[in-house]
Amino acid sequence: MTEGMWYDKHFRTSGLYRDRENGWIFGVCAGIADRFNLRVGAVRGIAAICLLLFFWATALIYVLAVVLIREKPLIYSGRASEHEFWRRRRDDWRHS
Repeated sequence: MTEGMWYDKHFRTSGLYRDRENGWIFGVCAGIADRFNLRVGAVRGIAAICLLLFFWATALIYVLAVVLIREKPLIYSGRASEHEFWRRRRDDWRHS
């Protein structure tokens, strides 16, 4: 990315989020994989094995994770000039 790009350095997401964009159902496994820098397939595999071995406990933990963990906020990753344009537009709509 070039210096004129608007990306993660402006809005760092820290903590645990559900990643619905890369997830299959609610994004819990994708969020865990993103947070701990793991492969999503590995986390999904572990979740599937736990689901087979400990069905009710895994299902309960997954449902609690869906309810308690927030969705990952969307982050704009385009050019700074375009970001400024849309930010000004958003502010214009709020004042109308």
